[in-house]
Amino acid sequence: MGYARKVGWVTAGLVIGAGACYCIYRLTRGRKQSKEKMAEGSSGDVDDSGDCSGARYNDWSDDDDESNESKSIVWYPPWARIGTEAGTRARARARARATRARRAVQKRASPNSDDTVLSPQELQKVLCLVEMSEKPYILEAALIALGNNAAYAFNRDIIRDLGGLPIVAKILNTRDPIVKEKALIVLNNLSVNTENQRRLKIYMNQVCDDTITSRLNSSVQLAGLRLLTNMTVTNEYQHMLANSISDFFRLFSAGNEETKLQVLKLLLNLAENPAMTRELLRAQVPSSLGSLFNKKENKEVILKLLVILENVNDNFKWEENESTQIQFGEGSLFFFLKEFQVCADKVLGIESHHDFLVKVKVGKFMAKLTEHMFPKSQE
Repeated sequence: MGYARKVGWVTAGLVIGAGACYCIYRLTRGRKQSKEKMAEGSSGDVDDSGDCSGARYNDWSDDDDESNESKSIVWYPPWARIGTEAGTRARARARARATRARRAVQKRASPNSDDTVLSPQELQKVLCLVEMSEKPYILEAALIALGNNAAYAFNRDIIRDLGGLPIVAKILNTRDPIVKEKALIVLNNLSVNTENQRRLKIYMNQVCDDTITSRLNSSVQLAGLRLLTNMTVTNEYQHMLANSISDFFRLFSAGNEETKLQVLKLLLNLAENPAMTRELLRAQVPSSLGSLFNKKENKEVILKLLVILENVNDNFKWEENESTQIQFGEGSLFFFLKEFQVCADKVLGIESHHDFLVKVKVGKFMAKLTEHMFPKSQE
C-alpha cells in the first residue's frame, strides 16, 4: 500500500510539473502581445479597477530577450564532475535543457494568437513551480510567464488571491541576479494595483537596500528602481524611503543615463508630495550634482532635475523657515539651493543650451528661486 501511495505522489508531481511547463511555454510564446499590452499602460492615480493611472511616474518593466542568451545561468547536477566522461555528458544535457528553456521563453506568438493569457488554474501551477523549483532556468521561465500575465489588470487580482505575492517576493533572497531581476519585474507589474501595493509595502525596505547595494547600472538595480517608482506613485508609502534619499542622489550622480533617468522618476514622485519636502531638503547631495548642469548632459535629465528642484522650491516656505535652517546639514539639498550664487552660476551656464525648452525651463527656475531667496519685502 505504501509503495502504491509513493507511486501516486510521484505521478501527480510529474503531471503538475508537466502542466506548469506547458503553461509557461504557452504564455512565453505570446510575449510580444504582452509587451504591447504593458506599453499601453499609463501612470499615476487610481482608476475604478484599483489600478494606478494618471500623471505620476509608474513603470512597467520588461526584459530583454536577446540579452538572456548570454546571461542565463546553466544549472549542473552534482554528479556532472569536470574531467569525467559521465560528467561531460551530464553537463551537455544540462546545457541542452537550459537552451530549450530559453528558446521556449523567446518564442513569440502570432498577432492572432489567443494563448497569451493563462487561466487561474494554470497560473496556480506556475506559482507552484516557482515555489518548489530550485533550478535557475526553470525559475526564470516561470517568472517571465508570471510577469507577462501581470501585465493584465484582471490577472493582478488573481495572482494575489492565489498567494503569489509572498511566493514571488521570497525569490528576492536569491543570489542569482537573473532570477532576482525577473522576480522584481513580476512585483513591478503587480504593484500597479493598489491592494497589491498595500501588501507589497512590507518588502520595500528590502528592495530599497538591494537596489542601493546592487552593482551600479545593473539590471537588478534598474528593476528595483522601477518597482520603487511604482510604489511611490501615491503618497501612502513614500515616507518609507525617507532615509534613503541621499543614496538615491548618489546613484543619480554616479549612474549612467538610464540609471539617472530612473532615479529622477522616483525623486520626482517624492518631490510632488509636500510632506516629503523637508526629507528631500535634508538629504545629502554629492558635490558633483551642480556639474550636471552643463551643455553635454542629456536634455531629459536636465529638465527632470529642474522640475524636482522647482517642486521642492515651491513646496518649502522659505520666509517662514528662516529659524529652522539649522536642522539642515552642510552638503544637503537645502544648502545646494541656499547657496544662490553657486547654484546660479551652474544653472545660468546652460542658458546658452542649444535646446529652446531647456532655456525656458532654466529661466523659469531661476526666476522662482530668486523670488523665494530674495522676496520683494527685502528689496
